[in-house]
Amino acid sequence: MDNIADEPIGLFDSGIGGLTVAREILRNLPHEQIVYFGDTARVPYGSKTRETVVRYAEQIMRFLLTQNIKAIVIACNTASAYAIDDISAQAGRPVIGVVEPGAVMAAQATENKRVGIMATAATIESRSYDKAIARIDPAVQTFGQACPILVPLVEEGWIDDPVTIEVLKRYLHPLLEKDVDTIVLGCTHYPLLRKVIRRLVGDKIHLINPAYETAQALKKLLEEKKLLREKPAEEGARYPYRFFVSDNAERFADFAQSILPVDVRTATKIPIEHY
Repeated sequence: MDNIADEPIGLFDSGIGGLTVAREILRNLPHEQIVYFGDTARVPYGSKTRETVVRYAEQIMRFLLTQNIKAIVIACNTASAYAIDDISAQAGRPVIGVVEPGAVMAAQATENKRVGIMATAATIESRSYDKAIARIDPAVQTFGQACPILVPLVEEGWIDDPVTIEVLKRYLHPLLEKDVDTIVLGCTHYPLLRKVIRRLVGDKIHLINPAYETAQALKKLLEEKKLLREKPAEEGARYPYRFFVSDNAERFADFAQSILPVDVRTATKIPIEHY
């Protein structure tokens, strides 16, 4: 491609959760092409150490760079919390994570200055949302709730299952007791549970979806860098969406097809450890 703006955006996540970010990008930046990598063999990241997550993220970055991408979206809260500085320093491309955009909206949305963070254990331990929100508005109090069981439940497809509902009640209870008026869905899997969470917390709680906020922040970043694709691909051009995984390609493709607003033709399994 002669014009770098016509090159695709690279996204990666520990599994299927980052598809919620891809979905928002496809809805809000409809002319963009994407290359998505889901690390389905090594999900979840939320229970891994910082060193392991950074190593995984660097392998994925090296793979994405072979795909001639123009920007990288770390569509995973844990990887955003642990690896964004390393990836930004090495990629040679604009890099955006999901934590900062979600934190900005949470700080703006809260009225009583009490924000709950639902996330993986690693994201809670990193305090990435707490620090980001404090930079925006030091008056906001944050309350973290690690939710380690939610990612496996979502990966299993148990979205509106009685087991998932009971688990959510247990995770939400401590946050509601803290009188939060805003809850950040601080893992990209969690927006898939948004309707169930809304039912449990009622209409008065602001639910922040960092996936949507990341798509908006990405659009702004690409505009600033003059990298926003202005028009759709020409007829007969290469199919604009490519999906790669480290395992379970067929299952991933089926799930992606069910939630994305585009046709997911296939997903390709690659040996990510070789990168």
